Amino acid sequence: MFAIIQTGGKQYRVQEGDVLRVENLKADAGDKMDLKPLFVGGENALFGDAVSNFTVQAEVMAHGRGDKIYVRKYKSGVQYRKRTGHRQGFTAIKILGIKG
Repeated sequence: MFAIIQTGGKQYRVQEGDVLRVENLKADAGDKMDLKPLFVGGENALFGDAVSNFTVQAEVMAHGRGDKIYVRKYKSGVQYRKRTGHRQGFTAIKILGIKG
């Protein structure tokens, strides 16, 4: 059985045992949370009002920051060069199960 969840403006296909890196969540490491699925699949596909009684149980594993990404800007003829870096924060969650 699998489910599609939405968190941080993105959708993820998950099943029991998966470890995901999602956008930062306001939860401490070790906390458990329930996520609402948009779609539940398996032998029978369910979506809409049919998944209102389903929950996806997850545990927060850790918080961290991803790899550094460099952004370079350049304009020819005017000697304009600029380089900036960015590291996106993430929360690692482990899917414990899909209940419903």
